[in-house]
Amino acid sequence: MSSIDACLQGIARANERLLREPLDRRRRHIRERTVSVVVPDLDTVFDMLLTIDGLTDVTHRPRSTPAPRPQVTVTVSSEDFVALSEERLDPAKALLGRRLKIDAGLGDLLRLRRLL
Repeated sequence: MSSIDACLQGIARANERLLREPLDRRRRHIRERTVSVVVPDLDTVFDMLLTIDGLTDVTHRPRSTPAPRPQVTVTVSSEDFVALSEERLDPAKALLGRRLKIDAGLGDLLRLRRLL
């Protein structure tokens, strides 16, 4: 099991990777969305905003604390979350292996797929 700090570092790495994409590509594939990453083994949810300027307003809260429903919800274990952020785990394989679950509209899924 990874820690909350390791997951926050993972979010920072994912943000760095996102910001390495050219701005025109980010504009084409990213629509501003509220995102929650649920990490069941830490009983924690990381809430953030996905924008063309990256992942902003990152906070975390206990899973039992109510919050508005996000537009995109990602559920993943802490170990897999860190492995994804370090590019040691392929997102497509994680999805197919049911290690990663994404709850989002079809349009959001298609746009996210192009960025992964």
